[in-house]
Amino acid sequence: MLKAFALAAAALAPFSPGASPSAPKPPVQVFILAGQSNMVGAGTVTANLERHGGKGSLEILVQAKESKKRWSHLVDRKGAWIEREDVWINYFDRYGELAPGFGGREDQIGPELGFGHAVGEGCDEQVLLIKVAWGGKSIGKDFRPPSAGGEVGPEYTKLFEEIRAALGAAEERFEGYEGQGFELAGFGWHQGWNDRVNQAFNDEYEKNLACFIRDMRKELKAPELPFVIAETGMSGKEEKHPRALSLMRAQANVAGYPEFKDSVAFVGTRGFYRPGEESPSNQAYHWNSNAETYLLIGEGMGEAMLELLPRYRKERAKAARQR
Repeated sequence: MLKAFALAAAALAPFSPGASPSAPKPPVQVFILAGQSNMVGAGTVTANLERHGGKGSLEILVQAKESKKRWSHLVDRKGAWIEREDVWINYFDRYGELAPGFGGREDQIGPELGFGHAVGEGCDEQVLLIKVAWGGKSIGKDFRPPSAGGEVGPEYTKLFEEIRAALGAAEERFEGYEGQGFELAGFGWHQGWNDRVNQAFNDEYEKNLACFIRDMRKELKAPELPFVIAETGMSGKEEKHPRALSLMRAQANVAGYPEFKDSVAFVGTRGFYRPGEESPSNQAYHWNSNAETYLLIGEGMGEAMLELLPRYRKERAKAARQR
């Protein structure tokens, strides 16, 4: 079990000692993005014209007549990728202003790009995305939370270590950070494949995910922290495998728990699936490496997060007044 979350608690104080008392900047809003390989991201950035004419790559999306208007906010007038100064991202040892290239490789994207643009537009404050994700991890074992019983998963423990490390390194990694402190604003989750292919893990997924939300909030000392679940819908609306359908129902069910009302949201993703012939690959479990799919997942998560934020901020302000 983890030791007290002292470092993160200190870093998440509304204003750190270095903030100017005369005109303090508002705290940086911190969103955590966690999960397995589809949170890591396999969306292709560079077009391979020999592969379906480059369909499904980010380059083609911002150039093609039928899609360039939809995704024009990703590029400047010269066609170069925009780097958002108001949205920072920390993904292990890769960090900087939000732009394409924070997926599994530097020529890939995950949900962070669409998510970051959505919350960046919706928040007046500086935003920091802390992405913590590894491929091939289950919640039945690797991310297993304490209250689920059994051995606590190693990635569950590492998750909070990585959050602490990212917050502790913010001053040296982000030039615009001036000691204004941090506020946790939300947690995004995209995961499920390794539980989906294991019957025992699949059967307890709903319980484990609910335990994860409760334990994570307790560990971060953030009751009611907004939590967004992105459906594991890699095969689209035609999915018929019993375990896949069961796991997706479990994800939706958790968001419907009365205790999570107005603080946990479920984002359906099956409609974001694009077939292999319209994508850079045929890796169904990685959404066929389709950049549009990853953008839509992230954007959907970001929009759901923004719907949860007003209530959370109101409750947080109320709690602060009562202290």
